Amino acid sequence: MSQATIDRPLVDKNTVTESVPSSAPGETTGENPLKTAAKWLVGILPTIAVLAALGGVAYWGHHSDWKISSFAEMTGQAADDNDDWCTEHNVPESECVECDPDLLPKMTDYGWCPEHGVHQCPLCHPDVAELKTTPVIDPQRRDAATRALAVRDREENSEVCRLYRSRVQFVSRDAVKKAGVDFDLVQTRPMIEAVRANGQATYDATRVAQLASRVPGIVWRVERNVGDPVLRGDILALIDATDVGKTKSELLNSLAQADFQLATVARLKPLAEKQIVPGFKLLEAETALQQASISVRRAAQALDNLGLHVEIEELKQIDEDQRGQFLRFLGIPDELRGELEHSAVANNLIPLVASLDGVVIQRATVRGEVVDSSKMLFRIADTSRMWLRFNVALEEAAHLSVGQPVRFHPDGTQDEVAGQISWISTDVDKQTRTLEVRADVDNPAGTLRNETFGLGQIILREAPEAVVVPKDAVQWDGSCFVVFVRDRHYFEKDHPKLFQTRTVRPGVTADGEREIIVGLLPGEVVVTKGAALLRSQILKNNLGAGCTCGH
Repeated sequence: MSQATIDRPLVDKNTVTESVPSSAPGETTGENPLKTAAKWLVGILPTIAVLAALGGVAYWGHHSDWKISSFAEMTGQAADDNDDWCTEHNVPESECVECDPDLLPKMTDYGWCPEHGVHQCPLCHPDVAELKTTPVIDPQRRDAATRALAVRDREENSEVCRLYRSRVQFVSRDAVKKAGVDFDLVQTRPMIEAVRANGQATYDATRVAQLASRVPGIVWRVERNVGDPVLRGDILALIDATDVGKTKSELLNSLAQADFQLATVARLKPLAEKQIVPGFKLLEAETALQQASISVRRAAQALDNLGLHVEIEELKQIDEDQRGQFLRFLGIPDELRGELEHSAVANNLIPLVASLDGVVIQRATVRGEVVDSSKMLFRIADTSRMWLRFNVALEEAAHLSVGQPVRFHPDGTQDEVAGQISWISTDVDKQTRTLEVRADVDNPAGTLRNETFGLGQIILREAPEAVVVPKDAVQWDGSCFVVFVRDRHYFEKDHPKLFQTRTVRPGVTADGEREIIVGLLPGEVVVTKGAALLRSQILKNNLGAGCTCGH
């Protein structure tokens, strides 16, 4: 009740006498005394009730020393006989193993393990495990734990933390249930530690070709459309280019000159040897032959630059009448020659061919269109191999390296695509402060589409048998991570109901479970529900002895 309410006048506003009309002549005026008293009593009743409630609270507080329920009362461990009760540990003093070490001596204190960063390390000292028999530690498990701790920076425990020396004791198993404490078995399961990043699937830029005509001309015929699969060398279109016809004619003329000069040299050489003709005549003929041969090679190279390769020596073996027919259909497949036999433009045609195996993903031309080398006509991509491009946070870059496995989940599908990192950028994006990472993936069925977005995982570590517990089992007290391990003799009738405090090194969390890299062994039982309550109890118990960090 606020002070304003307490200091309110005892006369309520309802008791104020209201103005009444003047009485008629001869009538008496004024209120009935009983009625006035009743109104006054009704007005002060709320105030009286508030004062009575405050008085009751003060009386209860005085007789209870203003104390709330203790841990023992919350867990049902309060003793009927206060003379035999340990208020610090909330069990009968005659049964308190913390106060009387002779009742149940603690295990050997192995202290700090510098290799794994925990106290009472079960990998180095397996006898600390709360199991029926002392386990044998596989050296591979120890090596795996060491590698897992080195994968990335881990949260560390304080070496001077002393919580591991504490035990929580209950009077009985019923008291444990009443406190709401529940347990779960330490198990193993596959776990993956990865750097997650948004990604995008794109064509492999080294497997995409944008094709244009090598010379100006007119599209005479189109052979392929978007979506058509092609092999390297397949014809996409035929271009009518006058420069091609001129180059073929130059080659034929150069061949004819070379043949003539070759015959002249052959005729003059024996005559010059017999001095029938002057020697300079032979020299002139040989020079002309060299010039004709150079012209032949120049014309052949010009055709080769256009993608029309021709073997000069093979061409020289053909009769002059057949050379023109051979060059006319140079680069044209046999199945089209029948259609071009009577075409006047056949001598000018140059094929536009696929430069790699793939699929036509873009066509930008039609028959009759005027084109040149600056206009892209077809785009072909080899979709059997794709790129995955991820934008990774800069702080994660130190954990990445070329060759690491990658898994990609495209949006809208449950499929998973696997690959490996092939490139890590040296530039950081100015706006997003992220680093681009690229991975190569096989796509033989072509199910992964270009420009597909999704979520990627760059795998840092795969643990096929990671030790896991429910994530609620792991508690942090400000200096170390701890779990509460059920004593191995918990179900024995006359044995104390104890929970050992164990420092651990947690790893990744997935599906409500947390990996324990070091600190627990499979088969042990840990507290899940109620772990925070046990942590609060041991922190309270240690307050009298000073800081739990040992300071």
